[in-house]
Amino acid sequence: METEVEEEVSVSKTVAMIACTSMSFFYVAILYSPTLILRLPHPTSLNSFMIRRFLCAGVSSIVSIFVCAFLLLPMKKWDLSSLFGVYGIRADHMWNAVAYPLSLTSLLYAGSFISKFLGLRKSSKEDEVRGDSFWCMKNAISSFLERITSIASNVLTWRNYVVAPLTEELVFRACMIPLLLCGGFKPYSIIFFSPIFFSLAHLNHFLELYCQQNYTFLKASLIVGLQLSYTVVFGSYASFLFIRTGHLIAPVVAHIFCNIMGLPTLSSRRKGLTTAATLVGFVGFLWFLFPATNPNLYNERTDNCRCWHGYCGWS
Repeated sequence: METEVEEEVSVSKTVAMIACTSMSFFYVAILYSPTLILRLPHPTSLNSFMIRRFLCAGVSSIVSIFVCAFLLLPMKKWDLSSLFGVYGIRADHMWNAVAYPLSLTSLLYAGSFISKFLGLRKSSKEDEVRGDSFWCMKNAISSFLERITSIASNVLTWRNYVVAPLTEELVFRACMIPLLLCGGFKPYSIIFFSPIFFSLAHLNHFLELYCQQNYTFLKASLIVGLQLSYTVVFGSYASFLFIRTGHLIAPVVAHIFCNIMGLPTLSSRRKGLTTAATLVGFVGFLWFLFPATNPNLYNERTDNCRCWHGYCGWS
């Protein structure tokens, strides 16, 4: 009997691995399908190029959603509540799923916040010395409004802060993690293992840099290597948030926030204060990592099911 169970789990793991690997490659491959498969002409502008990629990412996400639903749920349970539950799309405890992960993630950027604050303070003092603080305030407000307008109409902004976070978290967290959990993988092994799939979706950047932008092999490798290192670290953190909270919105807001902030500032001209803030923020992040992601903060129902939200009882 134990042998039969082990074989069944092994097959489930194999299916989960194949499905996740396929979704990773499909997420990347479909980006090139308009020109390579559909034989459409190359885009004539950045906007048309990015809009085409937005559509491809959307198609990839929809396909992944159906693949995940087909593997996890029997057809008779394909109702909205079951499907949304699989992907961590829930209305309950929504504010907790936004506020706590966002506050937790912001601790990693304590040095960045201090550096920006000191820069603004220095600029403000210089304006006061010149006696034109009112004009500078008016100019700052005007510049801020112009920047917001330009950002809203910038297609790269939509990619970095809307399309990429939503589609990547939907495919690589909401679809893949339930598959891996129901395949019998342990949660902490998934946290360290699943970012590999997330990194596979960024390998195409090497081909773009090396083949299209004529970077040297070494330079392209270094750039992509740094990017992959960052995506592995963030992928582990995003997977941790999704598994602990059961909410898709948690890794999405963390993804958007990290894209806005970029890499954390480790030092600046005032190295002592910035470095100290970075260290304090990092210690605070580690201190609050588990308390801020306690599943009891995000779920009213708890059980002993190994598949987190009861997925293994649905199939």
